[in-house]
Amino acid sequence: MIFLQELKRLGLLDSLHITIAQIGSRKLSLNDDLGSQEWQIFAPNLTIYGFDADVDACEAANQDLQERAPNWNEIHLPIALGRETTEVTLYVTKNPFCSSLYPPDENFVNRFPRVGHHSSLDFTVEIDVMALDDFLDQEKINSIDVLIIDVQGADLDVLQGGQKILAQSVAAIQTEIEFNSLYIGQPLFADVDQFLRANGFSLFDFNLAYRPRTEVFLPPPYRRGQLLWGDGYYIRDLIKDDSSNWLTQDGKIFKLACIADCWGFSDYALELYAYILKNFPESSFVQLGMKQAVIDSLLAIPDVTEMGIESLSILEDI
Repeated sequence: MIFLQELKRLGLLDSLHITIAQIGSRKLSLNDDLGSQEWQIFAPNLTIYGFDADVDACEAANQDLQERAPNWNEIHLPIALGRETTEVTLYVTKNPFCSSLYPPDENFVNRFPRVGHHSSLDFTVEIDVMALDDFLDQEKINSIDVLIIDVQGADLDVLQGGQKILAQSVAAIQTEIEFNSLYIGQPLFADVDQFLRANGFSLFDFNLAYRPRTEVFLPPPYRRGQLLWGDGYYIRDLIKDDSSNWLTQDGKIFKLACIADCWGFSDYALELYAYILKNFPESSFVQLGMKQAVIDSLLAIPDVTEMGIESLSILEDI
């Protein structure tokens, strides 16, 4: 992030509240602890709702939060999310973090040593799943800013169960995507990408995961392996979609810029800050010193000062 530290120092984040829904919130590593990662910049104005089918994982996460007493709001709910509120089969694998609403394709995953031993089916159980929109309506929650989804092949199901909140308030999505079927019948990248583009989101970046074959033990660089899955980062492109009513609301644009910067898409964040400065000169964010915060943040980058800040054409309007 480039701009958020200076914006926070000047108090521009004080009136901003970020709400994240983390679907598949089992904490396997520090990266899964969102509040202690880059999102911490928004604390105490940060709320995280974690959803996971594993009751024990939710209890452990809530107990850890109680002991730590963080300066943000976070709760983990033992609720499985899906396309609709109904009863479905959960396919529980040898390592529970690979469990899914879709059965594992063992004939395929067993060809990859770092995948197959995690994904073998252990047992099945019938569980209740809930659509995200139904949960939010039930709890009278009317705003989610960011969705972070990792539910082993059922990510599109979760998105389809949250179309109301997608249209209403979601600005950015990080979702796991598969390029090959690790689970039988699961949606793949093309299906997720088509759905999100149809709902006003643009693909910004990938994190990609390759895995080598079981019987092929070649040293690097010959064993890159096959592309199996990754994380896709989707954000609303408000400059492209000028018909969006979001462009009439400087608060939503500012929030989106902060989220983009938090994820490292600082060029897009700068474009949005410049849009606010040009089109909303009376905005409260501008009055609080956003222009100076943006310029000072850029001047702190050695490459910018070396080439001269005037070389950034986007700043001409500022």
